[in-house]
Amino acid sequence: MAPKEAYAELIKQTKEISTLGACQAVLEWDHQVNMPPGGAAMRAEQTSLLAGMIHEKFIDPKIGDLLSAVEDSDLVADTDSIEAANVREIRHSYDKETKLPKALVEEFNKTTALAHNEWAVARRENDFKKFEPWLVKIIDLAQRMAEAYGYEGEPYNALMDNYEPGATVAEVADVFEKVRIELVDLLGKINSSSVKPDVSIVERPYDVEKQKLFGEMIAMAMGYDFNEGRLDIATHPFTTDFGPGDTRITTRYNPKRLNDALFGTVHEAGHALYEMGIDKKTHFGTPVGESASLGIHESQSRMWENMVGRSQPFWRYFFPVAQRIFRDSLNGIAFDDFYAAINTVAPSYIRVEADEVTYNLHIMLRFEMERAMMQGDIKPADVPAAWNEKFKKYFGLNVENDANGCMQDVHWSAGLFGYFPTYALGNIYAAQFFAQAQKDLPDLDAQLEAGNMLALREWLRENIHRHGQRFRAKKLCERVTGAPLSHKPMMDYMNKKFGAIYKF
Repeated sequence: MAPKEAYAELIKQTKEISTLGACQAVLEWDHQVNMPPGGAAMRAEQTSLLAGMIHEKFIDPKIGDLLSAVEDSDLVADTDSIEAANVREIRHSYDKETKLPKALVEEFNKTTALAHNEWAVARRENDFKKFEPWLVKIIDLAQRMAEAYGYEGEPYNALMDNYEPGATVAEVADVFEKVRIELVDLLGKINSSSVKPDVSIVERPYDVEKQKLFGEMIAMAMGYDFNEGRLDIATHPFTTDFGPGDTRITTRYNPKRLNDALFGTVHEAGHALYEMGIDKKTHFGTPVGESASLGIHESQSRMWENMVGRSQPFWRYFFPVAQRIFRDSLNGIAFDDFYAAINTVAPSYIRVEADEVTYNLHIMLRFEMERAMMQGDIKPADVPAAWNEKFKKYFGLNVENDANGCMQDVHWSAGLFGYFPTYALGNIYAAQFFAQAQKDLPDLDAQLEAGNMLALREWLRENIHRHGQRFRAKKLCERVTGAPLSHKPMMDYMNKKFGAIYKF
């Protein structure tokens, strides 16, 4: 078969596979948003069946033959072309997927589907023992998958590659250690400051319906299109994409705290803008129609959440709006006091509610835990004690219950070992991208202060979103910023911002 014909057939096959994946994503969204608990067992059967079908279709030798017919042809001679990127990434996924037995894929998906409900109940009841048997199964499955993939160094490398292709444990650990040292120094300055923001400003009654209205208003101002999306409630906020024209976000509301749903909604809308910024009408079902990596994805959500959503220019516009909506809660509150309150730095138990400075410490703790669990150094039964010991070391806090400790995140019930590092990498990418956006858009602060966020969205769409997986994360970073990934922009940003707030 000629290379052009082989490529066309390859894309036809991957689009069919992606359509099946979108069907599976709908089931998973419904599982977390709408499904009654009694449907868990049948949903597990459904997702397991679909996962097996997708896997079997993807590992068909025909895919390998089509790849071989295209590779090394003139069609992919330009390594930066869309065709070359699609072939490169399909090959990467095909080589990994063909190493997994179908039975293992089905068992993994069935187990994690059942485990989600068990985790939700165990978390609500603060009963780790109820979730422990499921964690035993999931860790075993993740280890078996790592062994099937094969790896250099340690099994965590094989799992992390699923979310941040090309990244290694050694590289991530090195970056994290540099960040940790500078974060501890920054925290020391903050803790020594005489400035103590009044956090009660955001920790008081905030009507849930008004929170929903305000969150939707901000998401729309960011450019989130409710004609192609919706906002729902989930135990753990997430974004999902079903293909062209359907990208959904979720959040959760705390009637006694503003930050949770507000910044959770902005965060998830940031993810959604990335998905909406990819030309899925043209590229759905191909790597160029998907995000570059989870680290790049997190860079988008964390940029919108923190560098925009927690910035002074943003609130110069939205604070008067918030005062009108939350009249009883924000009446008489000064702008500077509100700005300090939403940016208060203080060690806390819940990752998704953490401030910018301590957030990365949450990720580093999980990174250490997951590596140890994959290598068998921490047994499932010992997870709460190991977590609590590390948490005390990192944050100086005693964890009083597992719901606020090792059971707070959905990731382990979903089998997403290797995912957590992408959150911290996302923060680092976000700062470097945002610094470049400020250079390219010298009036960005003025636009944000006027309530205009579409210029930033278009900059992100042009420089990051539209490329999909055309470039791997490291190369994309260098193309956008002219420099390799560095933690320096993030630390410069944090030192400047929190130095001004805490006056050091």
